[in-house]
This record gives sequence, structure tokens and C-alpha cells, in this order.
Amino acid sequence: MLISQLTLLFLSQDSCSRVSPVWKSVRAPPLFWKHHARLAALLPPATPKASLLSGLHSHLILKAQSIDLMKLKNHKNHHTDLYQDNICVLRRSQTFQMWITLSRPFNRHTDKLHLHLKTGPIPEVGKRTHVIVPLVEELKGNCWEAAVVKENDKRIKLSVNSPGTAVIGRYRLTVETTCPNGLAIYTCNPSDDIYMLFNPWSKDDSVFLDDEEERQEYVLNDVGRIYNGRVNQIGARTWNYGQFDSGILATCLYILEKSKTLCSGWGDPVNVVRIVSAMVNSNDDAGVLVGKWSGDYTGGTCPTFWNGSVEILQQYYASKGSPVKYGQCWVFGGVTTTVLRCLGIPTRTVTNFNSAHDTDVSLTIDVYVDENMDTITNKNQDSIWNFHVWNDCWMARPDLPPGNGGWQAVDATPQETSNGIYCCGPAPLTAIRNGQVYLKYDCPFVFAEVNSDRILWQRNADGTYSKIFTEKKVVGCNISTKAVGSDERNDITHMYKYAEGSEEERVAVETACSYGSKPDTYESPTAKDVTMKVVMEGEGPKLGSDAELIVKFINHSCENRNVSLNSQLAVMYYTGVHKATFQKEKRDLDLLPNKVKLALTYDKYKDLLVDQGALMLTLLGRVKETQQVLATQFGFLLRTPDLIIKPIGKPVVGQKMTVEISFINPLPEELKDVVLNVEGIGLLPVQKITYGDIRSNGRVTITKDFTPTLAGAKKFVASLHCSQLTQVHGVADIYVEA
Repeated sequence: MLISQLTLLFLSQDSCSRVSPVWKSVRAPPLFWKHHARLAALLPPATPKASLLSGLHSHLILKAQSIDLMKLKNHKNHHTDLYQDNICVLRRSQTFQMWITLSRPFNRHTDKLHLHLKTGPIPEVGKRTHVIVPLVEELKGNCWEAAVVKENDKRIKLSVNSPGTAVIGRYRLTVETTCPNGLAIYTCNPSDDIYMLFNPWSKDDSVFLDDEEERQEYVLNDVGRIYNGRVNQIGARTWNYGQFDSGILATCLYILEKSKTLCSGWGDPVNVVRIVSAMVNSNDDAGVLVGKWSGDYTGGTCPTFWNGSVEILQQYYASKGSPVKYGQCWVFGGVTTTVLRCLGIPTRTVTNFNSAHDTDVSLTIDVYVDENMDTITNKNQDSIWNFHVWNDCWMARPDLPPGNGGWQAVDATPQETSNGIYCCGPAPLTAIRNGQVYLKYDCPFVFAEVNSDRILWQRNADGTYSKIFTEKKVVGCNISTKAVGSDERNDITHMYKYAEGSEEERVAVETACSYGSKPDTYESPTAKDVTMKVVMEGEGPKLGSDAELIVKFINHSCENRNVSLNSQLAVMYYTGVHKATFQKEKRDLDLLPNKVKLALTYDKYKDLLVDQGALMLTLLGRVKETQQVLATQFGFLLRTPDLIIKPIGKPVVGQKMTVEISFINPLPEELKDVVLNVEGIGLLPVQKITYGDIRSNGRVTITKDFTPTLAGAKKFVASLHCSQLTQVHGVADIYVEA
């Protein structure tokens, strides 16, 4: 009946001979000529059947009926095949493909098709949260566009491009089709939503990282190492990031949504890491984790008991945004790595030993004493942590002067506010290294953490304070992160500051402090009578040729001046990201021997210890004859034993195996209510084992059965907790055969 009506409509035109020849490309319905032979007889002899059929087809409204997002192929090409949810996960600035099934064959000459992608609560075209993807003849790249690359009867295959600045997040997809007879809109099922992420593999994305081994480590590795302890007693624990586990991507996007920030800003990694830095802690915004350092973790989990981020994020999502209890710096750092890697931003977890906390933006760690050299408690707010954990994330910084792209420090542990919110970063490491603390974000705070001097101030009779001692080389030691491709520790201190005591490092310290709240801490120059300028002759150096840059100095004084000049040349990406330094140059235009022993007995400190078992020795003195001030602090840890984990049996997917966990109680007292926390990605989900009591110096062995679900190199991690002992961990490498 429908075909007959369309036939009459077609014959009502001025003449059958006026049918556009382009309609000939459309096929006829299979039974048309069988049922409409009389219509064909009425046509002029020269009228081809295809013209008639094309004309009839043009009056059938074109509708999309289904789509196939080709998840397996797209996921492999986009490096998203590790995500365990059955969703379409793509990376921006990279082509993806999809099949669309239509109600009839597509006519390139008369039919039009657009894709609509919408994200956020109120999608708007002007804010790039409602994207209209046009159909083009040829793809150009780095913009929203689509092209038909294959046709198969009623199905067409599209290649779709997105720009390197696209907003990340979950997009709802609709297909809009138009033809001479009308318009049709097909709304895809929620299962066909598109999840768009950052793309470190694309040069058009500001998080581009050009080293494949580093991309494998800082984006795709879901297990890492977090360092702790003291500068001379560095410990490490394995941390399951689990960024690809089921539900984690949805949780990460939920965290962004819960921040109440406009999703139109989610295309900029600077904005995203500031949101994540604020939302991983619960201060201000009911974020993921409640921080607590008191030692009383009633109503929550002791921070040392967590083995990874998955359990924390799952608990936060399941509770509809109720903050999880409790976290400390390494937990905040581990969760931040999980969230940022999940979203596609290269991220590493960093530990700074002897990490300073500057509370008054002086860029120094200030210690105040009275006339008798006794500390003034209410003025000593600054502190030095045994260690502190934060994150580095990789991105270009077009908002800053060239050269500040690359690694950026981000800290989710709530310490000081940034623009009124408890977050920190991203602060470029190059700016921190050079003391350029006037650059955003939060460079003064991070600089003080890694390169501040400890200053001793003594109160004078009139109530003022005088600087009587400066201690250098005490802050920012052995800054560590997991090495690329191995479990070794990689010392990255040189990325945060020049060698301690070098001229470059001292210049950076004094430069930074000149912007702090106590700019006169260091002696100011008595004159500024030398100027320096770099001159480039002609049109500049040519590629492939030797080049010469001229540095001009002008001495405005009447006396000789000597300049110590350090120079370095580096290769930069066009985005301002540092590639490599290739040239460095430096030019110049009676106390008898005695020992004091301090006794340390377990009975005196056992009831006072908190989480890390850390102790600090502070010494203050003065030499009578010379009035020289002696001042130092020495921190150290009481080491805890490891859990020894031994796999038993051959690890094979789907076959039960066992691990044996051994532990020796190091204390001369019984451990009460001992609990173990075990887990392993691809091995077993998080499980708690209640053991009970362990006698003084007793040895225990616990076995755990489980069935591996994923093949490959895996890590089984475990932690032990009780009221008398924390910070006990263990890890075993297990290779599971398919």
C-alpha cells in the first residue's frame, strides 16, 4: 500500500522524464516491478527503470535503525582495550569507525547525515558540550568530522575524527538524517554512549608523551610502587592502581561531575588535574577521602591498611559520594594516579623525603627560639615531614611562558588552600627548579617542599627576631618514583632542583625567597649595575648549520665586576615541553673528640608511636668561646617486618592455586586482633582475613586459595594491621599462564 501511494505521488510530477539522473544510483525495492508493471508501461520509452525507482526512493524518509561502534577494533587502536566495562572508550584526536544501518540505501547526492554528541547536564554548541559532526567528502584531521568510507546495501561505515581539544567525558549519541521528504532523528541506546579520554599518543593533544615505554608505564600500568620511610631508610610498597577495573571510569567521571565545575572546561588537562586534586580529598567538597593523622581511625580504615585505589573508589561510588575514611599522603597520591591515568593523563606517584610544609609563604622553614634558646611553640608552625607523597602529571602549559611544559607537580593531600580550595598544582617542575615561584599554580608551596632552607630565628629583647643560623641541604632529598618498566626506584631529585650547594641552586633559592613573605631573609645585592641581553644576528640560526648566539653584558658602574655564568641549551617541543638538554657550560667573565650516647628503650616509646614508627632527634646548642650556634634535627624510622608471600602451585587461569603468607611478630608483646588485607588484579578481589592474636616474637603462616582470572604478570599484595603494629606489607610476583 505504501509503495502504491508513493507511486501516485511520483506520477503527479510534471513529467516522468524530469526525474533527476542522480536518482539512478538508488536501488529498486525487490518486488516493485512485479507489482507495478502497468506503471512501467505508462512511462515514455526512453525512461530508464532506475530513474523511476530512484525517484520513488527519494520519497522514502531516510532513518537510522541501529549502530555498531566496533568496540573491539576501536579499543585496540585507541589503547583502551584494557578497560573491563562493556562500553565504548575512545581517545580524542584519533579516528574511530562505526557502522550505521539505515532504512534504505544511502544516496550521497540527495541524503544528508549528521552525528550529534552531547555531554553534561545542559549541552551547548557554544561550549563544545553539544557537538554536531558534519559529513565531509575527505577527512582533514584535528576537528569534528565524519566521512563515509564504505557502503554495504543499507549499511554505511563512517570514519570519525575529533580534535585534540575535545571535552572529555561521556557523550550521548544521536544520528540525524535528512532527505527531500523530511528529517529523522535516531537516539542511540545508553549502551552506545561514547566515553572520550585524553590521548597521550596524539601530537595534537596537550598531554602528548612521545616515549612509548613511558606511555606504557604512566598511562597503562595498573600496578605501581609508592616509596615511604626516611631519607636513609627508604621503604616501598606495591599499590594496585586498577584504573581499568570495572566501574572505575564511571567513578572518575562521577568525581568530575560531583565537583560542580562546568564540563566545558574538561578539555583542558590543567583544569582537570586541579579538579581531581581538590576532589580526591574531602575538604570543601565531600571528595573521595577523609584525611586523618591522629592515630585513631575508629569508624574507618587505617591508611596503612589500603593496598590500592579500587576498593576506595568503589566504596565512594557505591555510597553516592560519601567520603571514605581514612587516607594519608600516599593514599591520596595513589588514588590521584588511578583517576588521572584512567582519564588518559600520564601520571606518576612521587615521594619527597624530608618534605617541608611552609605555612606562611616565606619559602623557608622557620624555627623560632627565645633568648634562652627554648623553642617558642605557638610560633613554630612550619614542619618537615619524614616523607610526603604527591603526583607528577605530564602536559603542555600554553598558559605559561615556553619551557614550562612537561612534568607538573599535583598534590591532593589537603595542607594549604589554593584560590580558596584545598588543592595544589599543576606546578611546572622547570619553574620549581629555577625558583620561578611567581608562575601558577602553587609553585611557592611546592618549591618550599623540596628546596627551602631551615632558618633559626631568635627573639630579641625588643620583641623582634634575628636570623642566627641557616641550615641548608636538609629539605627535598631522594625524590623518588617507580622506574619505567621495572620495580626499581628512580631518583628524580635533579628534576626538582639543581645540585645542592651549586651556584644555580643557591640562585634559585634566593630568587624564590625574594617573592615570599620574608623577601629580606637573604642579603640583597648592594647594587644592580650589570645588565645582560641575548642578541641573535640576522634571521637566526639555520637548521643543519652551526650557529652563534651573542650574550652582551653592560657594566654601568665605575668598578670591575666578575660574573659567574651558567648556561644550558635544550630541545623543546612546539608546545613548550622540554625534550632534552644537549649542552651545558659554566664560565667565570678546643673541644676534645667526644661522643654522646642517647639511650632508646622500647618501654619509653611503645605507647606513643603513630603510624609510621618515626622518631625525631632535635639538638640545639652554642659554643661558649665563639658563640657559634649548633642546630640540627635528625629523623629516623623504626623498621617493621615484611610479609613473606610464597606462591604454591602452577598459576593458570581458571585453576585454583594457593599462596603462603608468613610473618614474625617483632614485638616483645602479643599482637591483638590481627587482620590481613589481600588482593591482586586478575588474581582475586579485595578480601580481609581475620587472624586473631599472635604471641610475642611468634611466627605465623597463613594460606589463601584463589583462582586467577587473567593471564600475564600479576602481583599479589597483602598488608597486616593491628592496634600495636601497622605499615606491614608484602608482595609476590605471579605469572599466570592462559
